[in-house]
Amino acid sequence: MNTRLLGRTALALSAALFFLSALPPLFAAPPRRAITEKDLLKFNWIADPRLSPDGSQVVFVRVNVDEKKDTYTTSLWAVSTGNGALRQLSNGPRDTAPRWSPDGRSLVFLRSLDKDSKPAPPQLYFLSLEGGEARALSDLPKGVSEPAWSPDGRHIAFVSSTTAKDLEKKKAQKEDQDDKESDVRVVKEALYRINGAGYIDFDRPDHLWTVELSDQSSLPVPKQLTAGDFAENNPAWSPDGRSIYFSSDRTYESYYQPPNQDVYAVSAAGGPIQRVADIDGPIGDFAISPDGRRIAFVGFLNARPTRSYNQPDLFVASLEANATARNLTADYDYDIGDGLTADQHPPRGGGATDPIWSGDGREIVLVSVERGRANLKRFDVATGKISELTTGNQEVLSYSATPDGSKIALTLSTPASIGDLFWITNGSKPKPLTRLNQELFSQLDLGEPEEITYTSFDGKPIQAWVQKPPGFDPSKKYPLILNIHGGPHAAYGTTFFHEMQWMAARGYVVLYPNPRGSTSYGQDFGNIIQYHYPGDDAKDLLAGVDLLIARGYIDPDRLGVTGGSGGGILTNWIVGHTDRFKAAVSQRSISDWRDFWYTADFTLFTPFWFRGAPWQEEADFKARSPISFVENIKTPLMLIEGESDLRTPPAAGGEQLFRALKYLKRPTVMVRFPGETHELSRSGKPSHRIERLQHIVGWFDRYLLDKPMPIYDPPGTAATRDIR
Repeated sequence: MNTRLLGRTALALSAALFFLSALPPLFAAPPRRAITEKDLLKFNWIADPRLSPDGSQVVFVRVNVDEKKDTYTTSLWAVSTGNGALRQLSNGPRDTAPRWSPDGRSLVFLRSLDKDSKPAPPQLYFLSLEGGEARALSDLPKGVSEPAWSPDGRHIAFVSSTTAKDLEKKKAQKEDQDDKESDVRVVKEALYRINGAGYIDFDRPDHLWTVELSDQSSLPVPKQLTAGDFAENNPAWSPDGRSIYFSSDRTYESYYQPPNQDVYAVSAAGGPIQRVADIDGPIGDFAISPDGRRIAFVGFLNARPTRSYNQPDLFVASLEANATARNLTADYDYDIGDGLTADQHPPRGGGATDPIWSGDGREIVLVSVERGRANLKRFDVATGKISELTTGNQEVLSYSATPDGSKIALTLSTPASIGDLFWITNGSKPKPLTRLNQELFSQLDLGEPEEITYTSFDGKPIQAWVQKPPGFDPSKKYPLILNIHGGPHAAYGTTFFHEMQWMAARGYVVLYPNPRGSTSYGQDFGNIIQYHYPGDDAKDLLAGVDLLIARGYIDPDRLGVTGGSGGGILTNWIVGHTDRFKAAVSQRSISDWRDFWYTADFTLFTPFWFRGAPWQEEADFKARSPISFVENIKTPLMLIEGESDLRTPPAAGGEQLFRALKYLKRPTVMVRFPGETHELSRSGKPSHRIERLQHIVGWFDRYLLDKPMPIYDPPGTAATRDIR
């Protein structure tokens, strides 16, 4: 070995490194910037990942913002599990629900085209992966949903609300005045509309259909398998292809009874239906075992007396007649098949969280939520023993598997990533397949929230997260925003939250706790607020504020509080019971439970939240309604409303408080979003989601930071209407 040569090389390398270190900043990595509200326009979301039968690639729905049209586009993409190569399969703009053929050579999916400048009902399309354009397989007047391949690849089952009358009208191809349907509604059911979907058409329940594939270019003729007054959903073929399973609630006016939904089967050729799985409670996601003899499903047993929160469990039952379902997770006090509250789940496209059977039928894989974390678990079918498949501070959003369950594709979200594709093979750790937001996120200064646990007034431990501003200095005093989740039976956790990151980027410390009533902490913790909401959960929230103030980096004179839905109710409640907050923003809230009982899209006919109707329990409804304490509200209050919100109708919430506070001459504004439903913050128009964030922080800037915000000044004092 030539030591002198090595020495000269080392000297030369040292000189080169010195030279590089002395280069001007032009060659330095650009500094990261704070996230903005408008970064929402650049986000990429991955929805509905579907792993091919051989595990070689994943097809998924890619969701993007079309800023010009102020909407979202959905297109189909595929990624190789071998080398991560991406390819686009369709251009959208509204392609969803991709499903692999059993041989892995083709796909069916749903596509919605424009008709009269509006999106038409989605139809079923076929796409060969060996080349060629997608071709339509359906043209039903009311569209198609939930496609499912038969095991032999010759048929597709799907759901449609199309009726014989619709088909006759389409065949006649005329719209005579005498044929037009009346737009007058005769309402006979208490539950007659649904937030986001609008009015329910009781003359058109969803039914099962099938269509046979052929090589001909003409449209195949679909066959309707079920009929009647009740809807059928979630079609799944038996392994032998002879039957199709589906879920259905076949009770007239079911809101008079505790929830109940069962699984049924119908012959693939049509005929009578047969109930195959039944518990005293609702059955949700389900999957048939590989041998076709058992069913695994998520559900819960109705409690006696009724509870407001029922923790879901994993059940297994034989498909033989009169078989009793076995609860595999009766001793597991966490939430099966659930998720976390966030504002960056895919706004379109959805995704599956069905049970996954192993090829030998001995294990089931399913997502579970424990203390603000959503991960995949293995459940031993014989013993109920639970083991971890994924771990960490993350949320598993959706997933699918190969037929033998040995390979799984999944989307994962963390506090610093929106949700990319990963895959698991034979129990390995998740391996990344995509980084669709890497270019954007490499520019952003995103901080991981601090996880804390503190003791509330009665000794209960409360978990929370603290999002701090970039460059946080504990020796300084920061303004605080207490951000409250909705539900109330829901949970914050270790997933990406644009709203929290944006507020922190604007200089606020954000505290977001899971007070009592939250999910993922056990049955008792979730149900303890029944008949006491709002109340002690507000005390849990204030205890977290006290903790951060005691740490020394929060200015107690600059406190703000906000929340949506159930969090909006708690915001209204808190400002009616304390003046410690300098500003509040209540979003999509309730102020009077009595009005909510009469006008919400769902009913409270069973004693989930109240023991009776408003005229029967008048004192309780009044005592728990924030409007009862409106004269105590001195805190400047902004009220954010979606004008098409049927879940928390504005007339039962923000409109009432706004009018009452104006009467009392208290500082208040109401911000109304045309056309938006209760899902404003999660899937509303991109521009509206951005403006919502601007208004929330603008209100806090006005009252916590004393920034001029003329748009919120009382009439006669505003000089401008620009809050940006």
